[in-house]
Amino acid sequence: MSAADAAVRSPGLGIEANGINVIDESERKGTPAQLFWPWCASNVSVLAVSYGSFVLGFGLSLTQALVAAVLGAVLSFLLVGLVSIAGKRGSAPTLVLSRAAFGRFGNTLPGAVSYLLLVGWETVLVSLATFATATVFGRLGWGDGNLTKVVAFLVVAAVIVAAGILGFDAIMKLQKWLTVAMIVVTFLYIVLTSDHVSLSKAGDLPAGSFSALLGATVLVMTGFGVGWVNTAADYSRYLPRSSSARGVVFWPTFGGSLPVVILVAYGVLLCASDDKLSQAVALDPIGALTTILPTWFLVPFALVAIGGLVSGAVLDIYSSGLTLLTLGLRTPRWVAAAIDGVVMILGTIYIVWVADSFLSVFIAFLIILGVPMSAWCGVFLADLMLRKHDYDEGMLLDPASPAYRAVNPVAVVVMLVATVIGWGLVIDTTGAGQGLSWLGFLLGPLGLGGRDGAWAYANLGVPVALVLGFVGYAATQAGAVRRQEQSTAVH
Repeated sequence: MSAADAAVRSPGLGIEANGINVIDESERKGTPAQLFWPWCASNVSVLAVSYGSFVLGFGLSLTQALVAAVLGAVLSFLLVGLVSIAGKRGSAPTLVLSRAAFGRFGNTLPGAVSYLLLVGWETVLVSLATFATATVFGRLGWGDGNLTKVVAFLVVAAVIVAAGILGFDAIMKLQKWLTVAMIVVTFLYIVLTSDHVSLSKAGDLPAGSFSALLGATVLVMTGFGVGWVNTAADYSRYLPRSSSARGVVFWPTFGGSLPVVILVAYGVLLCASDDKLSQAVALDPIGALTTILPTWFLVPFALVAIGGLVSGAVLDIYSSGLTLLTLGLRTPRWVAAAIDGVVMILGTIYIVWVADSFLSVFIAFLIILGVPMSAWCGVFLADLMLRKHDYDEGMLLDPASPAYRAVNPVAVVVMLVATVIGWGLVIDTTGAGQGLSWLGFLLGPLGLGGRDGAWAYANLGVPVALVLGFVGYAATQAGAVRRQEQSTAVH
């Protein structure tokens, strides 16, 4: 095992020794059910309640909003579950397995996009946790100035970086405890705020158009499951090869979508019942939710809000470290995670203390990168579907592999074409991005009403890129995959 693939295990800290190397059979353990914990923990977040306001922003009825929440959550985490199969079959991180489709060097394209997304969202989540702490402390009269933000930032960053360095076992244990704690506190939040729900008022909302329903569904998809597809196999690679494929698909789908469905649906009911709350949530997603709470519950609320953000960032930093190794960094895994932690810390400092208005711009940038990630997911799932045998993991890590070529130009072109078309069907919905007015260039020519039409906010580019990536690769690479598998069988 090379230095790039592993770190020396420290008995005291329990630092994970594995990097992007193939997981040894003796270390493969557990059952698919254990995948419930990381995906549930990373999505039991009160931030999901705020999506109720975002969904209603499409002008939907109560029934339509609930349908969008259910479909968006389940379909997006189904993608996570499907990608998880590759981890069981390949015993390696997601972006290493992606080499089978793109080639060792061709895989640099999705690897770079994935890395930017992961580190970017780490930074956003830590920034939101810092702001949320200041908001709650301000309501309590404890001060919401720089001292509060500094302390919150240091604690949150320390937990995330430490978990990223310790690795898989520490993360799985942390996520299990976070899941239980956040479920309890979130349940109490629902109980304490349920008197603000008016079913009659929510039921009076007029129905919206099909394009609005589709847009809200895609919003939920991109806000949750689609953002995790490039990390899915990182957490299933430790499972025994004999694990049930159905279980590997089911538990991430169930674990991820269950809290999202409940919390977004509750957010829909809350915001449909109170127009002022809905408007406030749109401006301050976490802070606005504190305004309907009794003062004594603010601290537990802050802890669960921050815990949900930390949980997501922990998964991000672990996977971003693995992705950095996949891109060619020759260091132990824990060093890569530490490097990502430094980038995350510097990014958060810039967002919180240097450029307060930068957060919305940065989120716009990350949303745009979601289109090429969807295109990659389509290609990856098509490649996985075409394979009749498990990956030859050794050759995926061998630069001189005769089976997995350096670059698969077809996969690269399919991803690029799907991305360009996808970008032509989305717009910068935040309105904060600079130089993004070129997005949505296909909305007019295709008769979809242009950038100001009914379809502009439907985010069509995300599912379209996914479908084009899948169909384009499946239609052109079946023979290439067969030849590849024959080559690995010979060697």
